[in-house]
Order: sequence, then C-alpha cells, then structure tokens
Amino acid sequence: MAIRYIEQDRTFWLDTEHTSYLLAIVDQENFVGHIYYGQKLQYTEGTPAPVYLMRTGEAPFVPSKNNRERVSFLDSFPMEYPGNGLGDYRESAVSIRTVGGHVGVQLNYVSHEIVKEKPALPGLPSTFPGEEDCDTLILHLEDQTTGLTAELIYTTFEKVDVITRSIILKNTAEQPIYLTKVMSACLDLDCTDEKYDILTLHGSWGRERQMERRSLMHGKQSVGSVRGESSHQEHPFIALLSENATQDTGEVYGMHFVYSGNFLAQAELSQFDSIRMTMGIHPENFVWKLEQGESFAAPEVVMTYSSEGLSGMTHHYHDMYREHLIRGEYRDKKRPILINNWEATYFDFNTDKLLKIAKQASKLGIEMLVMDDGWFGHRNDDSTSLGDWKVNEQKLPGGLKLLVDQVNAMGLKFGIWFEPEMISPDSDLYREHPDWVISIPGRVGSLCRNQYVLDLSRKEVRDHAFESVAAVLHSANIEYVKWDMNRQLSDLGSVELPADRQGELYYRYVLGVYELQERLLAEFPHLLLENCSGGGARFDPGMLYYSPQIWCSDDTDAIERLKIQEGTMLLYPLSTIGAHVSDCPNHALGRSTPFETRGHVALAGTFGYELDITKIPEEDRQQIPAQTAMYHKYNDLIRRGDYWRIASYLENGSYDCYMVASKDKKEALITYVQVLSRPNFHSRRVRLKGLSPENRYRIEETGEVLGGDVLMQAGMLIAPLWGDYRSRLIHLTEA
Repeated sequence: MAIRYIEQDRTFWLDTEHTSYLLAIVDQENFVGHIYYGQKLQYTEGTPAPVYLMRTGEAPFVPSKNNRERVSFLDSFPMEYPGNGLGDYRESAVSIRTVGGHVGVQLNYVSHEIVKEKPALPGLPSTFPGEEDCDTLILHLEDQTTGLTAELIYTTFEKVDVITRSIILKNTAEQPIYLTKVMSACLDLDCTDEKYDILTLHGSWGRERQMERRSLMHGKQSVGSVRGESSHQEHPFIALLSENATQDTGEVYGMHFVYSGNFLAQAELSQFDSIRMTMGIHPENFVWKLEQGESFAAPEVVMTYSSEGLSGMTHHYHDMYREHLIRGEYRDKKRPILINNWEATYFDFNTDKLLKIAKQASKLGIEMLVMDDGWFGHRNDDSTSLGDWKVNEQKLPGGLKLLVDQVNAMGLKFGIWFEPEMISPDSDLYREHPDWVISIPGRVGSLCRNQYVLDLSRKEVRDHAFESVAAVLHSANIEYVKWDMNRQLSDLGSVELPADRQGELYYRYVLGVYELQERLLAEFPHLLLENCSGGGARFDPGMLYYSPQIWCSDDTDAIERLKIQEGTMLLYPLSTIGAHVSDCPNHALGRSTPFETRGHVALAGTFGYELDITKIPEEDRQQIPAQTAMYHKYNDLIRRGDYWRIASYLENGSYDCYMVASKDKKEALITYVQVLSRPNFHSRRVRLKGLSPENRYRIEETGEVLGGDVLMQAGMLIAPLWGDYRSRLIHLTEA
C-alpha cells in the first residue's frame, strides 16, 4: 500500500516512488498536523514516525497540557487544514459565516478511510487512475460547534511522484452555513534553517506564462485571478524552490490547480520561519450558501516534490497529465496538421477563398482546414452576431455542408470556431433574451470586445448554448472545434440567483462551462476539442481535462513564443500546446523571422499553419512539405519523450535551447534558436541532458558518433548561424 495508518502514533504515511508525505493526529482534540514532505523515507514496521518534527514537546505544547496558551499553539502548530478566527493568525484554508454572523471554524479529525481507488469530484475535472492503481486517504473532519464536516482527500500516484488533494465540505447543522473561503490544499513546511524562492508564471495578452523567480520574504506573497478565468495575467501554479535550486538540482515543491476560474496561490513565511503554502478558489466575491445536508466540492490541487530541480518537477507534471488528466480519442494520438484561416483572412472570407486555401494545403501535406471567426449571423467584424450560430450564406453560399464536403473531397478534415459563452448586443439572441447576460440590475453592463458574457449558471442558457453548437456540428462532417472565450467577467450578477447566493456566480459559471464541454464530448466522442481564451487565458489543467490541446497564445511571433512556450512547457506536455507557423512580417509585432525558424519553434507543440498559403512567397511554400514530414518524423518523440531545458532566451536574451529525449534514452531532438547574431564569436558549447552515459549517439546531420557521457559532460559545439532568428534541429539516434 502507498498509504499506511500507524495506530501507535496516529500517523499517516503516504508514499510515492521517490517521496513521502507524513501527517498525524495530535492531542485529545484531534488536531491534524503536518510532519514531513520530501524525499522518500524508509518505513520500518514498529519504528515510530518522526512526530517530533511538529514540536509538540516544546512550548507552547498541546492544549491538553497547556490550554492557557491555546492561541499560541494554534498560531505555531503545522496545521494540515487550518481554520479561521480561533487563534491561528496565519493564512487560513477555510473560513465561514454562520447565520448569526460568526466566523470561527476548526476542523478536527473524526475518522478516516483508505481506499484503493480515486473518487471523482462531482461536476469538476480531476485526475484519474491509469494502468496502475491509486490509493486514496479520506480524512473525516468536523467542527462540532458549527456542524460543518469535511472530507479531506489525498490520492497518491506512485510512479509519477504526485499527490493530489481536495476537500468536500458538508453542512450537518439545521441552519445554513456560508462558506467565504475554501482552499483545496495547504502545506505547512518547517524551513527554519533554509532559504527559499518562489516561482510563478505571470503575463498578459500576448505574453502569457512568463517565468518569474524571487526570494521568499517574511509575510505573504501570492498570485491570483479575480477575472472569472485562470487568466493571461497569472497562472494557477506556485512552486517553492530551495535557494540553490537549478534546472537539475535542489528541492522544488509544486502546486498546480485543476480549475479554470478565480484562484489564489500563496506562500507565507511566518515569524517562526515556517512556510505555509495554500491554493484554492479566490475568496474575493466568493460566498457559497450551504443548506442543511448540502455539500460543496472544491477543485483539485496537483502537488509534487522534486529533489532534482525544476526538471524533476516538470517530468512529474508531464507524465501525470499525459497519463492521468488528458482523456479521449486523441490522448495518445498524433494530432492533424491544421491550417487556420484567421491571420489569412480575418473576417474577409467566403467559400471560394477557403477552398483555394484548402486546395493548396492538400498538396503540401496539411491535413485539416479550420474556419475561424466570422462564418455566422452577419458578422463581418467583432461587433455583432455572437449567439446567433447560424451560417451566413452570403459568405458560404449553399451552407456549411457544401463547403465541408468539398474540403473533405480534397482529403482534408474540417474544423470550426465557436465562442459559445458570449453574446453580442447586436444579435437576435440578445434582443430576445437580454436577461441572459451576466449583469447587475440598475447598472449599464460593461462591454469588452463589444460583447457580454452569458450567464452559464442558468440551465436554460446552458441548454441553448449546447443545442446551438450541436446543431451546427450535426449539420456537417466537422471533426475539430476551437472553443474560444474573448473577454473576462465583470458586472457580477445573475437575475436568477437569490440575494444570498450571488456570491456563487463565479464558481457556478465555471461549472457551467465544464458541463457544456462534457456534454459536447459525450455527444461527439470523436471530436478534437481545442480550448482557447483570447489566446492563452485559460491554459490550465481544468481545460486540459476536456481538450487535449489548448491555444497557447494569440502571439504568433516565433521569437516571442520562445518565452511563452518555455513557461508553458515547464508544466504541460508539448503535445498540449497549440503552435502554428504564422505570416511575416508578424501581424502583432511586424518582425520577420525565417520560415524555417517558425517551423522549428512551432514543432514544440501540435503544429500547424495560420497564414494565407496562397499568398506566401514561393520559397516559403516549397518548405511546407519538408516541415509536415518533419512533424510526422518527430511527433512520437515530442509527444511522449522527456523535455529538458538547456538554455533560456528569457534569461540570457541571446539564444534558446531545449531537447526532448525518448524514455528509453535511444533518441533525442535538440532545438536551438539563435535569437541575436554576434560578431567575432566562437561556436557555442551546449551540454545535453537525458541521455544514457553508456550509449553512443549518431548525429544525423553530420554522421558523427559521440558518447552520451561526452555529450552531457563535455557538451557539443553549435557553430554561429548567419543572421538573427536562425535555428537548427539536431537529431540523435543510438549508434
């Protein structure tokens, strides 16, 4: 068993292949305390766990021995799931308000169960067992004063060194209880003699998931979103790194939230130099009413520990998501090479234009045409028609099926764009149902991109959105959907929710999105779904549960994508990253990058094109067959292999280098991008990773054979390339 309960000292021992997580029940009041999380400890039957690490034998002692210092105990004890308002002044994991207006809560141990399965979370995306079994610990907790109970859930994924956490809260009292804060996970670490850094991913539209590392100082340091989505600006992830941690050495604690809405991730360094990490739903504008007998399930947190630096953490997350989060037909399948018409035509397209693109694409190895925004209602710009999901036959004479059939006849699959969560003021749907938008009575709604957000907390709205999308998909052979969301939530109000449930809207909205996508996949099980939100604003594990790939960013410039993709690849398998070769000069930046480089950068993803293939220079067009062949040649390796960061353009401002090595260490692909050329400069030495030191490797491009130890320890030389924005692929195979 990966989870043990040791009766003699009331401890729980959770093991993965390389890590241990220990907690204990303490004192007569049954406080749940954290003991240890880190490198695996050897369990020996009959030998006590290191409960001394909780310092209950030191002042202020446990309440049964020193109740006069109860507050001091609560404010220093390493709580596994801390309550609020009773003496622990550090960040709480849960807070409530009773009908009388009181806020105190403390959840203590009642019982537990250990099961060889992983219970699903109702209405929420969550990880699931694979070929191996999962062990789950469920701690049953209770606050006797308020009647609030909890199931604190831990699941061990042994082979990938991951522990997931969540909580289900239930009201057993006769009166309602209002949840005002629910964190899914808390981790109290004793770090009295060590210094740590925190790592987060920040950004904006067009600059998502930029890595930022800073020293952890006393007090609280946090990232979060109150935008109704996980957001461009912050990512639902936080990592704690030992001060000396590098890509390949040092300790790393990672937390990643399987949720697509508002979140808060925080690290707090206390007066006693302990660190409390918390992650969960952002408490701002959150209040959830629990009537008697009602339950609330919080989203899941994926936790991992690595003693091998950031690379170790990355490999844990990549393997976890490939095996235990991504579902469906395309989970382990090569994705079709698509061409999206957005940067080719924007709104200015018709059947003839699309067929010309498709005809050219079919000759060059491209496998799917995706028709983006502008095919419905009377939408010729972004000011109208969202919600009116009916084909504009002025653009597509004869309708959608005629177009799709012609594209299919050329040997291409067909995909389509939707934005089902949104509505335009200039739409038949809005004129018929103005009350369907999220809005505050008496206030003029705030537009963004000239659109409102549909109130997906309402069943009739969700039903209409689903039926509208489904009708289109049933009308023709559509095999791919790009699901977009181009604004964030504001003016938070629902005409259907009562006054004391308005604080539930943010959460109910996200649950509505999940329900819609689950229904869509049930109705169309062979559909390839790609989520998008203004580019990469909902690139999160919650979305990954429904779509095996996500639009990474609206920034299609290959050089800017190096930073965006580095932050994304820190957590996500490369197969999840929507990446395309775009037009030049780039439509966002005006930068011109060689076509070859654009292809190499897009290879770190699902790979496709976003340009007018009929208008690009002939010399670029002639490279496409070689690029599509390159994708097929390397995709299995890129999709399944281990990612290793060699050098970071974000850090050095000069060049970028990463590699993917097969699990069996027999093959590797190195991607090298020279961003800026320099005069009078030697060849660059790069030390590879992830190879076998005993193996010999042939460099495909030169035929040279070198040992794995040489390539990793001594390195290889890459000659300067002529010009800026140049790149090389280096393919190694076992000699």
